[in-house]
Amino acid sequence: MAFAFLKPSRPAKSQGRAWRIGWFVGRAIVWFLAISVGLVLLYRFVPPPVTATMLMDPHGFTKDWTSLSDIDRNMVDAAIAGEDGKFCRHSGFDKEAIQEAFERNQRGGRIRGGSTISQQTAKNVFLWQGGGYFRKGLEAYFTVLIETVWGKRRIMEVYLNVAETGIGTYGVEAGAQRYYRKSAARLSAVEAARIAAVFPLPKERAVHGASGFTRRHGNAIASRIGAVRRDGLDTCIY
Repeated sequence: MAFAFLKPSRPAKSQGRAWRIGWFVGRAIVWFLAISVGLVLLYRFVPPPVTATMLMDPHGFTKDWTSLSDIDRNMVDAAIAGEDGKFCRHSGFDKEAIQEAFERNQRGGRIRGGSTISQQTAKNVFLWQGGGYFRKGLEAYFTVLIETVWGKRRIMEVYLNVAETGIGTYGVEAGAQRYYRKSAARLSAVEAARIAAVFPLPKERAVHGASGFTRRHGNAIASRIGAVRRDGLDTCIY
């Protein structure tokens, strides 16, 4: 009886290439997770030194990190009134706001977002400006992380220190010094509301000499600050 001895087949080149790509992608994911979680843990206690938005600002940047305990409550409540009324009640995402923004955008006109303060903080600290599904996916990932690791008070503290408050100006302390020549610890309701009114479009809206929509928006925010306090919309912070 004759026996045929077959040489063991070697993996195809395509299989070897796929294995190498998978190995590389796997290592990249592990490194990304390790670095991202490490940064979130670090920034739970240490102020973020700089952000991509600051570095990419053609006007340069001015900032002055200030503890939340040294920022007037009017500023905190103005941010909630103007940007995210459900800040203390959601876990990072406002589904109703996202749905409303989607429906408005479907009708055309200026694109509007439904981002919460948590989402904006995640984007401002760890990512870059602009849209795209990839960046939005990363934003959602970092939002879950900071909601889990930081908590609401720290999120608000970081937000008020990295949010752009004018051309080349970042954080409410730098904004207060620029516009009112005073510390963010002594902002009136109207002053805080005017700063909060420029958060969505800081390079296009002016705190001083505000007119049109910006002026109306600032007045509306100022009128809602009392409601924020009265209805306990800032109880996760105070």
